[in-house]
Amino acid sequence: MIAIGSDHGGYRLKEEIKKYLEEKEIKYKDFGTMSEESVDYPNIAKKVAKEIQSKKCEKGILICRTSNGMVICANKFKGIRCTPCHNEYTAKYARLHNDSNILALGADDITTNEAICILRMWLATEFEGGRHKERLELIEEIENENMK
Repeated sequence: MIAIGSDHGGYRLKEEIKKYLEEKEIKYKDFGTMSEESVDYPNIAKKVAKEIQSKKCEKGILICRTSNGMVICANKFKGIRCTPCHNEYTAKYARLHNDSNILALGADDITTNEAICILRMWLATEFEGGRHKERLELIEEIENENMK
C-alpha cells in the first residue's frame, strides 16, 4: 500500500500518478489535497509520514512544486527516509543505498512522463543492504539521540 499526498502545486501530477497506480493495480491511499485550492503542505506531509511510521502503508509519495518543503517536513518523523528524486538515477539510488520509504517529486521540475519513469524505477529497486544497512543504522542512532 502506498500513501500519496500533494499540496495544491502538486495536485495535477498526483492525479496523473494515481492513474498510473490504478493501471498497474497498485493500491494507494490519497491523503489530499483534493483540488488546486491552496493548502499548507506540512499537513499533507505529516499525514503521509505518520502512515509510513505506523506501518499502515509501506511506502509514500509526496508532491509539491519543488519537493523541498515536503522533504523537510517528512524527514522530521523518526524512521522516515524521504528523498527528492529528479530522474531515474536518483530514484534508483534512493532505494538501492538509502532504502527510501517516501519519494518526493517536484511538479514544476519534471513532466508527468518523467515522474512516472522516476516512480517506476523507485518502486522496482530493492534496498541493497550490506554497507548501506550499516549506514542506515548510524542514521537510526542519530535519530535516537536527537529525536525525543
